[in-house]
Amino acid sequence: MLLRRRHFSAALLGAPALSALVAPGAAIAQGGPVEGRQYQRMGQPLPTPPGKIEVIEFFWYGCPHCFVFDPTLEAWVKQLPADVAFRRVHVGFNAMVKLHQRLFFALEALGVEAQVHAGIFNAFHVQRLSLTDEASITAMVTKLGVDPVKFKAAFNSFGVQTKAQAATKLSEDYRIDGVPTLAIGGRFVTSPSMAGTGISGLNEETLGKNAISVAEYLVKLARKG
Repeated sequence: MLLRRRHFSAALLGAPALSALVAPGAAIAQGGPVEGRQYQRMGQPLPTPPGKIEVIEFFWYGCPHCFVFDPTLEAWVKQLPADVAFRRVHVGFNAMVKLHQRLFFALEALGVEAQVHAGIFNAFHVQRLSLTDEASITAMVTKLGVDPVKFKAAFNSFGVQTKAQAATKLSEDYRIDGVPTLAIGGRFVTSPSMAGTGISGLNEETLGKNAISVAEYLVKLARKG
C-alpha cells in the first residue's frame, strides 16, 4: 500500500498504529494501466540523466509497506535493461524521518548502502529497534559491519546534509505524498496503492507486483518518448 505523509507521526509510534493503513488492494485495469488511476503524469517533466530512463524509488526505512515491497523491487531492478537507471531516494517528511534520511545518505557516501540495505530494513521491521537518535543508529550500523568512526563523520558531514536537502527538494518536485512511490522517466509516478482499482482483498505482495507491471508499462512509454 502507501504510507502517506500525514500518517508518519503515527507510524513512528510503532506497528500497531499502522494496522488501519493496510487497506484492500486493487488489480490493474483490464486493457492496461490507465492514466489518473494506475499512474499519474507529471504536469511538467523533470530532468533525468541524458540517454537513460531513470526510475526512482522514494522510500523510508521505517515504512512497513516499503519493507514488503523491497524484495519484489530488488528482483525487478536486477533485470532492468541497460537504458534504465535505478536509484533510491529517502524522503524526509519530518524531523525523525530526516534523521533516517541522513542514515541513508551517509551509508551511500561510504559506498556501503547496497550491502547493508536489507539489514537496515530488518533492524526496523524484524528486530524493531528504536532508532531515534544518532547513538542508536550508529550502534545498529556498527553491528552490520560499518566503521562507526567513518559513519559518524559521514552522518554529520556537509555533503550528506546537502544530499538530504536535495532529496527533500526532489520529493517535493515530484509531489510525493507517500511511500513507496516510483517515478519513471521524470514524467510518471506510480505505487503499489495506485497500481489498480476495483478489486479488493489483494495482499501487499500482489500490489507490489502490480506496481512493477505498471512501472514496466511506463518505462516503455518513456522509451517511446
